Amino acid sequence: MPNLSKNRQDPVLIALGETIRRIRLSKGISQEKLALLAEVDRSYVGRVERGDNNVAVLTLARLAGALDISISKLMQEADL
Repeated sequence: MPNLSKNRQDPVLIALGETIRRIRLSKGISQEKLALLAEVDRSYVGRVERGDNNVAVLTLARLAGALDISISKLMQEADL
């Protein structure tokens, strides 16, 4: 389902998504594996990585946990 939100592709969301993708790839984790670990849908992970979704705090915590990184470190690496 496409996100038609006015926040779609906001620079903050793009920076966060690119950071999640970079960390995921550096750990050799597929989107599907990350989604399973974080208990979210794989397509949702893709939308977050593209900056198409304004990820909720609890979901961000699950994604960060699945990547074995704290939310604060994730935000720091995204320069946010």
